[in-house]
Amino acid sequence: MRYGLIINAGDPREMAATAALAEATGWDGVFSFDAIAIGDTELYDPWVVLAAMAMRTGRVRLGLIVAAPARRRPWVLARETMTLDHLSGGRLILPVGLGALEDLGFGNVGESIDGRTRAQRLDETLEILDGLWSGEPFAYEGRHYRFGEMAFRPPSLQRPRIPVWVVGAWPHERSMRRVLRWDGIVTQGDPPETIRAIAAYVARERAPAPGGQPFEIVVQGSTPPDDAAAAAATVRPYLDAGATWWIDADWRHPTVASVRRRAEAGPPRT
Repeated sequence: MRYGLIINAGDPREMAATAALAEATGWDGVFSFDAIAIGDTELYDPWVVLAAMAMRTGRVRLGLIVAAPARRRPWVLARETMTLDHLSGGRLILPVGLGALEDLGFGNVGESIDGRTRAQRLDETLEILDGLWSGEPFAYEGRHYRFGEMAFRPPSLQRPRIPVWVVGAWPHERSMRRVLRWDGIVTQGDPPETIRAIAAYVARERAPAPGGQPFEIVVQGSTPPDDAAAAAATVRPYLDAGATWWIDADWRHPTVASVRRRAEAGPPRT
């Protein structure tokens, strides 16, 4: 199992410093989040934050938990992610979902809040990213997006592509079929017995990935920074059930100090 930390407090410099601390204490990944406007929360552009993290680290994987492509132009997103992949030396991961509607960057600014439309845009965006990241001539004709042939150079540094993790809703067939087309599933607070069922489903239904890309089963939770045994006990059932990434986060009242304490304590290794 690998261990990631969501860094969700501080300005870009502070978040980058926390990412460097997490790398030094043994975490495998550091993640920010994607939001435009939620209440009076202080928010920063996620791609700029990831760039700052990339410049302060050299080993950990980087990403957002989770990006909401349905409100972004796919060709712009392709250029942003390809650039971050090169800047980080091939450490970017792209976890994606439909997005949280309490974010005023959806309905309040005229973006679609319809679930079917957002799902369609997500599917089309992922197809476009995969095509443009290749660096080969690529054209697209979909319900929501269409463009003539163009080649994005350079291609993504990671081959065959930047890993894509998709939020999945077990046991909904349409959601799980989308997950199988990509490189990992971001689960939604599911208990260990559900993680076990998901792992069995993936092993049974998923065809071998291009280039032998591993499939990741990603779970999220919160563990204490001051009790290593309790932290390990929290994570162990998910490891036994087949999870491959544990993402640690405090979404209740995170502060720069509390996130740094969790980073400094190191991952909840079992």
